[in-house]
Amino acid sequence: MIVGAILTQNTNWGNVAKAIANLKHVKVLAPRKLYALSPRRLAQLIRPAGYFNVKTKRLRSFLGYFLDRYGGDTTRMARQQLAQLREELLSVKGIGPETADSILLYALEKPIFVVDAYTHRILQRHFLATEEADYDTVQSTFMDRVAPDVTLYNDFHAQLVAVGKHYCRPKNPRCSACPLNGWNWEQSVAGGITPAR
Repeated sequence: MIVGAILTQNTNWGNVAKAIANLKHVKVLAPRKLYALSPRRLAQLIRPAGYFNVKTKRLRSFLGYFLDRYGGDTTRMARQQLAQLREELLSVKGIGPETADSILLYALEKPIFVVDAYTHRILQRHFLATEEADYDTVQSTFMDRVAPDVTLYNDFHAQLVAVGKHYCRPKNPRCSACPLNGWNWEQSVAGGITPAR
């Protein structure tokens, strides 16, 4: 989960899945084994994810922190408070807000909403965010209105990703077929209702 969150920066999940399959194939998808690989070998294995030299450095930076601070144990890591963990993750070179929040929500089950390009684009097109809105502003659009719940945030984010991929595309959006067409976001979010599937 964590490796995927780091590798998915600036690429699609299909390419990340190939890189993760490479790591599984050689049986190194564990913190200590990954960190023990030479940077060159790690870069070869994650090549399908693109930007493999940069991502090798980012992955090794995270692994160094993870092994040093938590002994490579996600259970131990998850015992920390959300705010502290987020601050720690953001201090790791190459880990930005989206990657940090993906790790927190999906790997550590902390209630924080992940903002990605899909989320921003959908909110912008529904007049809930401006094009210039930064990550924290878009994130607070959800977190100020939706109860902090891991399952709900996970599901809501997954639904937005699906809408972004299939309907709210950067070019040639399919607005008339979109399940959010005519949806009253403010009323629904304020009332704690999530969009229908």
